[in-house]
Amino acid sequence: MQIVMAQHNELGKAGEELALKHLRKSGYTILAVNWYYGHEEIDIIAKDGETLVVVEVKTRAGTDFGEPEFAVNRRKQKSIVRVADAYIQENDLDVETRFDVISVVINKNETQLHHIEDAFYPTI
Repeated sequence: MQIVMAQHNELGKAGEELALKHLRKSGYTILAVNWYYGHEEIDIIAKDGETLVVVEVKTRAGTDFGEPEFAVNRRKQKSIVRVADAYIQENDLDVETRFDVISVVINKNETQLHHIEDAFYPTI
């Protein structure tokens, strides 16, 4: 039996690979990829100097429904912060933490990557 990955999953994986290449090229150290806490996930956890960077990657085939980064709404932000907190506690870290979003558009005409540093701040 062959399992075929959904096209959106393949697109998401391609976006994450581009994001990882971008971060490495920019001097980031990758600590974890697809880190889970329960059913919630952080796409990429990296270090930029001494700062822990939690990265959400959003990939789309186009912008007909808005830029990919707009999908990181308040609910998604809270989930990311909750999982980041679990990672920090599990690894006994005491570091500055930044939340970035990498927006990727991949289609037959173009590939665009937009790295938004400090995309959002954790709220109580």
